[in-house]
Amino acid sequence: MATKAPRRKWRITCKGYQGVLTLAVSRGLCGRRPLAPSHSLPVVGGIDTMPGTWPWMVSIRTPFKSGYQHTCGGSLIGPRWILTAAHCFRDIRHLTNWELVFGTNKLSHPGPDAEVRFPKRVVQHENYQPRQQINDIALVELDDPVKCTDYIQPACLPDSSVDVSSMAHCYIAGWGYTREKDKAPSDILKEAKVDLIPTEKCNSSNWYYGSISTSNLCAGFEGGGIDTCQVADSGGPLLCRENRSERYWIVGVTAWGLGCARAQKPGVYTSTQNFYDWILGYTKEKTTHEEVTPVLQVYPGTTSSSTSTPSTSTEETSPPGLKLQELWGSTTMLRWNSI
Repeated sequence: MATKAPRRKWRITCKGYQGVLTLAVSRGLCGRRPLAPSHSLPVVGGIDTMPGTWPWMVSIRTPFKSGYQHTCGGSLIGPRWILTAAHCFRDIRHLTNWELVFGTNKLSHPGPDAEVRFPKRVVQHENYQPRQQINDIALVELDDPVKCTDYIQPACLPDSSVDVSSMAHCYIAGWGYTREKDKAPSDILKEAKVDLIPTEKCNSSNWYYGSISTSNLCAGFEGGGIDTCQVADSGGPLLCRENRSERYWIVGVTAWGLGCARAQKPGVYTSTQNFYDWILGYTKEKTTHEEVTPVLQVYPGTTSSSTSTPSTSTEETSPPGLKLQELWGSTTMLRWNSI
């Protein structure tokens, strides 16, 4: 029997926190929820979360009146990096005034365990097409590394060796609007269980008519009722748990959909697995030691010869069979209530 080559390991530092991360499938201390055993499990229908339930959740906030307002969600994937959606950054002229909040479930009262950082720069996928919602993925580099605690932890990202389709325990989380007519996002982070829907079914004639590309995932329920839709949860994660452990993976980034919680029109997510190499190409530099220093050498819209991109990152065509004006994605939310 052939023996497997040992996986390469890299060390990630979160100012007082060190964990060995296996590069091959991001195994190690990522995707852990230290406080989860003291909390109730997520349930279908959407509930308020307890502090620390999803420790990689990030609130991306923009200046509003005399303070800030929640605009998009994101996920912490390293001490200096957030993974989110490209469409969250239509206007980044005043990016340094944006605020990134970690370690809280309640935006109005973040609490003593929360940390605030500011964006250093944003990298949108070089082949992102805003009108078609294609390659809708982005990275945000922080101005200063976050301190990892029980309330702040990095998420796992799946590479090609991870069987995402076999994961049966998947969830969505965010501060999005809970009703279409609400005037503000939810103050408390909410969560709900969803099912991964096979691409073949999602592309069938009564669903999305062949509009789902290989770089997308569908999640929700055939009968609707729970979905990500309209305002404030763009960029937030689709989370799946390993069947035999408590480790969670960010398998998708909230991207687009048709309507809100409609039957046979589930939420559509950018597959992180398809962009794994692209993400690593921007968030690490190879060294001769078991160490990674997160760096960013290129600006949005440019490429680097040292950066590898997956085959799915090539420019795609507009999804067929859909009227673009009916798509949401530039702003999204979580609709928790059954319809």
